[in-house]
Amino acid sequence: MTDPIIKLLVIPITFMVPVLLAVAFLTLLERKVLGYIQARKGPNTVGPTGLLQPIADGVKLFIKEPIRPSTSSPLLFIFAPVLALTLALALWAPMPLPLPAADLNLSFLFILALSSTAVYSILGSGWASNSKYALMGALRAVAQTISYEVSLGLIMLSMVILSGGFSLQTFNTAQETIWLVLPAWPLAAMWYTSTLAETNRAPFDLTEGESELVSGFNVEYAAGPFALFFLAEYANILLMNTLSAVMFLGSSLPSVPEMLTISLMIKTAFLSTLFLWVRASYPRFRYDQLMFLIWKNFLPLTLAMVLWHFSLSVAFAGLPPLA
Repeated sequence: MTDPIIKLLVIPITFMVPVLLAVAFLTLLERKVLGYIQARKGPNTVGPTGLLQPIADGVKLFIKEPIRPSTSSPLLFIFAPVLALTLALALWAPMPLPLPAADLNLSFLFILALSSTAVYSILGSGWASNSKYALMGALRAVAQTISYEVSLGLIMLSMVILSGGFSLQTFNTAQETIWLVLPAWPLAAMWYTSTLAETNRAPFDLTEGESELVSGFNVEYAAGPFALFFLAEYANILLMNTLSAVMFLGSSLPSVPEMLTISLMIKTAFLSTLFLWVRASYPRFRYDQLMFLIWKNFLPLTLAMVLWHFSLSVAFAGLPPLA
């Protein structure tokens, strides 16, 4: 009776703790990379070469007094950041690291469904703050997130057709001889750009643009609840880059779990560093340019690619094409 309970507790912890540690040191890497790109040092005081800076930041945030607007909705105001982090961590369950915590045959549908649910934490935080600025920030954040989920879903569908299954495990088998990024490089480029927008990263950080919104939907949050939003955002960045590595840069050594894990770590770290490089290099888009890119450029292209890959799969299967 105790074994299932122990497994139920231990397996999620073994997934959550490494993800949270990776998030903490991703923030340090970001500050270091941006510092050196901008010809400055970055954090270098707390610990050797600044290695303990993320821990100091976390302790500082969680011991601060949480300030809540007197007119806000108390329950939803606290529930929104908790929901954001819970969903961000739950999305890691089907990830092959090298074995998933939940071996799902429909991993992609699980990821799509949960990532879409994250919109409610953004909208709930803006509404619960009872501030017109937080609500306006939440509305444009939701509009951006929903818009780019369309392109992400269609690109996922194309990749499912190419790999032959909805499970993430099938991508390693499908890429034993060649990475899918080579035959599907237009999809890879649109996917990577869409993940930048989906995770609210520059140059698509319209949801929390400091110069115009002062943090947007989470403007009323401080201390611990703000830290939960922060952790959720960076956990989603790592998740999207891990998913990108699995989909387009799948390992050619599926029979060696250790090599598969090391390979996936290196590719995820490389893609995450590109996120930081893009942030340091490009100015923020205007909101109309953001929406124009998805609805007028990515949507027609991804629809065409889905139809093209579906036609190819039907042709290679030896089935007659649809009338």
